[in-house]
Amino acid sequence: MTTTAQPVARKTRHRVKVSRIVFGVIAIILALIWVFPVYWMLSSSLLPNVILTSSTPRFFPWGGSLDNYKAVMQGGTFLKALWMSLQVTLLSVVVAILFAFLAALAISRFKFRGRKGFVLAILFIQMLPAEGLFIAQYKMMSSVHLLNTVIGVSILYIAAVVPFTIWMLRGFVAGIPAELEESAQVDGCTPAGAFFRITFPLLAPGLVASGVYAFLQAWNEFTIALVILQREDMRTLPLWLRTFITASQARETDWGAVMAASTLVAIPVIIFFLLVQGRLTSGLVAGAVKG
Repeated sequence: MTTTAQPVARKTRHRVKVSRIVFGVIAIILALIWVFPVYWMLSSSLLPNVILTSSTPRFFPWGGSLDNYKAVMQGGTFLKALWMSLQVTLLSVVVAILFAFLAALAISRFKFRGRKGFVLAILFIQMLPAEGLFIAQYKMMSSVHLLNTVIGVSILYIAAVVPFTIWMLRGFVAGIPAELEESAQVDGCTPAGAFFRITFPLLAPGLVASGVYAFLQAWNEFTIALVILQREDMRTLPLWLRTFITASQARETDWGAVMAASTLVAIPVIIFFLLVQGRLTSGLVAGAVKG
């Protein structure tokens, strides 16, 4: 028995090791495929347009410089667009998460007349094409004098983000048993105390995930901003990035400036995601332990 089991165990360990190596190689290949566009953007941002428009691609930025970044930063337009995007994005994320959080609690924890109709309305709103609402949104913002304002574009961003955010948070709220709050109330907690001490910490991963979604949607949104923000001094970063497409007198795309500007636009998103990713992981672990 022992002599027979040893070769079988060795073969099993060998197969496991081979499978791990194969899956590791596949994972590395997929990671390289995913990282290559980002690397190409960074590499191209350091090269002049003469090299970028040549028929021979250059995969390494030998002889590169920061001239494209200097050209992009001239005039202070990047800082203005960055400040505009930060205002709109932060306002949209905070308000959207607040509204979606309260709506998700109402749908998951309470039974009221019109609850199913509200849920169906959220689904219906998600099916509407955003382009079909541009005329109505423009007239609405124009009638209340909110064109070219942070509040005006933020209202439209919030309206676009809230429905899907409600669905995300609804799943997290529904996944937390209401009996946890009832048990805390039996131990002497008030309903509000039981919610904030027991349920709210377990909802932290859902709030962070919803915040990431709302942040990315508001930060990268282009079409609504193109309709509502028409003044040059009120452009968000996606609108600012558009100015480099036909920046030259020959009406040709300045690809070096486009790549440099795209890198600058992506840096805040990467920093935000890295910070939130750590908190999301810790929140998931804490929620699993408390549950």
